[in-house]
Amino acid sequence: MRQSSIRRVGQAHGDPLEGVANLFDLGIVFALGFMVAVIVSMGLPEMFVREDVTLVKNPGSANMQVIRKRGTIIEHYQVSREQLGGEGERLGVAYRLKSGEVIYVPDDGEDK
Repeated sequence: MRQSSIRRVGQAHGDPLEGVANLFDLGIVFALGFMVAVIVSMGLPEMFVREDVTLVKNPGSANMQVIRKRGTIIEHYQVSREQLGGEGERLGVAYRLKSGEVIYVPDDGEDK
């Protein structure tokens, strides 16, 4: 038997939902681009590199936070104003300059 090469008008070849797959791919690309834009606008692209990073939020205020990333571990610290004590030895002295820079001068190891 011979097949006819005549095609009926309105008859579709292939899957009718073929175009939906392309829309899904477009949605994934759009969502990924939106996530990257949010991360960059928040100033946090450093959290996605392999380097160690320390980030200070609200420096000098009562609700100051320190976020430290070492390798793949991210630690979050909330700074408090309470005094802590303990045993230990003096290692040196830290000075804050007028420019805001902090200089650490280690002790030479002799008891004073």
